[in-house]
Amino acid sequence: MRTMRKQARSQRKRPQATQVRSRPRTRTNKRIKKPLTGREAGLAAGYQEGIRSGQESFGTYFDGTSIIIPSYNQLDYLKKCIASIHDMTASPYEIIVVDNASTDGTADYLQTAGGVVRFRVLERNRGFAGAINVGLMMAKGSTLLLLNNDTIVTQNWLDNLLACLNSDPAIGMVGPVTNYISGDQRIEVPYTDESGIQPFARRFNIGNPAKWTLTDRLTGFCLLFRRELWERTGYLDEGFEIGNFEDDDFNIRVRLQGYALVIARDTFIHHFGSVSMKALGSKFEEVNNHNEHVYVDKWGNPHDLIQAVRQLGTGLPPQGETAFFPQGIVVRGATDTRYWIEGGLRRPIVGEAQAPVVRLSQIDVRRWPAGEPIASADVDASWQGQGGIWEADGILYMAENGVRRRVPGMKAAEAWSLQLRRGAAPTAEQLGQLVEGFPVIAPVRVAEKL
Repeated sequence: MRTMRKQARSQRKRPQATQVRSRPRTRTNKRIKKPLTGREAGLAAGYQEGIRSGQESFGTYFDGTSIIIPSYNQLDYLKKCIASIHDMTASPYEIIVVDNASTDGTADYLQTAGGVVRFRVLERNRGFAGAINVGLMMAKGSTLLLLNNDTIVTQNWLDNLLACLNSDPAIGMVGPVTNYISGDQRIEVPYTDESGIQPFARRFNIGNPAKWTLTDRLTGFCLLFRRELWERTGYLDEGFEIGNFEDDDFNIRVRLQGYALVIARDTFIHHFGSVSMKALGSKFEEVNNHNEHVYVDKWGNPHDLIQAVRQLGTGLPPQGETAFFPQGIVVRGATDTRYWIEGGLRRPIVGEAQAPVVRLSQIDVRRWPAGEPIASADVDASWQGQGGIWEADGILYMAENGVRRRVPGMKAAEAWSLQLRRGAAPTAEQLGQLVEGFPVIAPVRVAEKL
């Protein structure tokens, strides 16, 4: 009986097994699509709303300041910084935090920050320049402010900085004074702990244009500039790894265009001081030395370049930083489209040109107005016919349309593949007929996708 019942049960099950072969997949799908919790549903809805809002508002900006804060494993400092912005900022603003893959709970905190805080958590540590570049891409303000996460802002801080920046269109960037920094922005302070920051700042931060002073260098711990300046200058150079010297590099690029840098000495904010860099420990010296070499190789003596440009007396170049890029080159931006740069225009290339391609950011590429398409064969013939670089009195030069252009060093030449051109150097007689033009500077390195 027991055996017959087993056989009967077995016979009854076989048709059912045949009929439900697809059920395991159905059951798996049901597990994946389990109902979202209230928080998960809220986050999903908010994410979709953010996408929709971003698409609808792309290219539109608000009359206020985007405060861009890079962060890496310093959550307590970040919380203090954001709290101080909320408490001490009267002017319209938004906060953008870009986190370099912290492991200290920063991502969880940002999920709950809410309000005017927008954020992005990167998949890896892309350093100060990389995080700032993402923030610049996200920013919606008419003015942009870079701010270290180990700062505490104070009463009237942003109003005073904006007053200085907006006092003269020739001012490119403005920075405050602080208690901990290298260079001319450092001042002595009477307090010894955090409780003394705000009382001191209330007495100090009294707007006074007489205290605004010109400088050759502003540090990136707090840096204010107009959106227009960013569109003319572009992103920070990510060739400077982790941190240090990217702000010096940006200073030079802004000054080359003829803009002034100003210290607003009527504005103080507290700076705990290079907290993320100190956390590198023994690796700090290695990072700093690497970035110093990158800076020297890129610029040589940048102050000589700035002086040479000023002697030309041309004022602000309407093309922005593009005025310091060479002609007769092939470039591409964020897409696969290649452009031939000639006569101040970017011409889409039809076909596969053999000339080397220089990768630029999209904001750099768009500064050249669009021109008519050009065949790849014409591009290659034109590229080979361009003059190369040569040295005179220890300085590198290139010739371009009757103009002699200084090249800071071989690294700048190689960045544009100028050393590969086969054109002959001008004779002494030809050299004397060339007029002095803008120098050629190296393009910045930016991630393929921001």
